[in-house]
Amino acid sequence: MVQEIGACKRCRLWKVRNKTVPGEGSARAKYMVIGQGPGAEEDKTGRPFIGRSGNLLTGFLKKAGLEREEVFITSAVKCFPTPPPNRKPKNDELAACFPYLESQIGLVGPEKIILVGEIAFNLFFPKKRLKDFRGTWLNNEKYPGKEFFATYHPAAALRFPGIWKKVIDRDFLEIGKRV
Repeated sequence: MVQEIGACKRCRLWKVRNKTVPGEGSARAKYMVIGQGPGAEEDKTGRPFIGRSGNLLTGFLKKAGLEREEVFITSAVKCFPTPPPNRKPKNDELAACFPYLESQIGLVGPEKIILVGEIAFNLFFPKKRLKDFRGTWLNNEKYPGKEFFATYHPAAALRFPGIWKKVIDRDFLEIGKRV
């Protein structure tokens, strides 16, 4: 799958990417984290969540009693959404990458999927709003036997550390109750 994602030309992002970011972690992870998409650091290295948001995510995972290496971490899109830099992925880009994400879920077989941010949340719960379900476990009938947890993206804690870092901390403590 890594090679297939690396050769992907399903949307315009292949023209501007440096590296694809398929994801990393345990191939049999009980937990999967899905974010929005790679940032500039991830585009340079091909690794997910390694910038400032990634450092926060690693800390949040530790609060839940999880080590980064035992979780599979990926994103809704596998290329840095640009231009302009760091924009939200467009619907056609999300649609182009979604089959890869579904394949990853099938291959890894996580029991629990942590959705960080509105983009990741809306892929699985399109008619719901993250703010109404944040901090809760959800089921999706399309994915029997899997539980989804909704929380804000770690980037929110970077932008507004006084408020959102505490909220996300609490969310990961809630996740830790099921580890």
